[in-house]
Amino acid sequence: MSLIPDYLSEYIDDIQPYCKGALGELQAQAYEENLPIIHNDVARLLAVLLEMVQPKRILEIGMAVGFSASFMCGYLQKGGHLVTIDRYPIMIEAAKENFKKMGVEDMVTMKIGHAEEVLAEMDDEFDFIFMDAAKGKYIEFLPHCLRMLRKGGLIVADDVLQDGRVAQKYEEIPRRQRTIHKRMNEFLETISNDPKLTSSILTIGDGVAVIRKRED
Repeated sequence: MSLIPDYLSEYIDDIQPYCKGALGELQAQAYEENLPIIHNDVARLLAVLLEMVQPKRILEIGMAVGFSASFMCGYLQKGGHLVTIDRYPIMIEAAKENFKKMGVEDMVTMKIGHAEEVLAEMDDEFDFIFMDAAKGKYIEFLPHCLRMLRKGGLIVADDVLQDGRVAQKYEEIPRRQRTIHKRMNEFLETISNDPKLTSSILTIGDGVAVIRKRED
């Protein structure tokens, strides 16, 4: 489901370039097979932000098949490194193979387990953090991410508008989705009102939040 009119979504989709080479092949395969990777317009946003930040250290929460990690590795500074977290064996194995195909395996450290548990044990510093895991857990990930994000660094959180459901009243949400609805609204309210952060919520893909850490 697009959050903007179909004609505008199609125009943007047509005008923006897709990835090329092996990464483009993985992107095309994932879209064809409905594998969980980021929308192309989200990839283009990441490209702009990563060129601005020029990161040496990137953290990704939600590896899936390794597309977004491989994509972001292309924007690491010389000697840079990316850490990515996931807990699903089928995704982890697919990502391993894709990292080899993309030639980025030496630039990536894979951490296996529930993200909130892995994050709690980490004590690194990152320039850029990409959240694309369990949406109801974003509010739990946030304190750990802010603890490890350098001043001036960015967090990008994907799929924050949930097909527009975040704007609906709690009572209108199906019971099985109410927990995610409540937690995502809490996450968006927190990043929007914390004086130590500057944030923007964009209606590309399924909604993207961009958060800059202004101060510790």
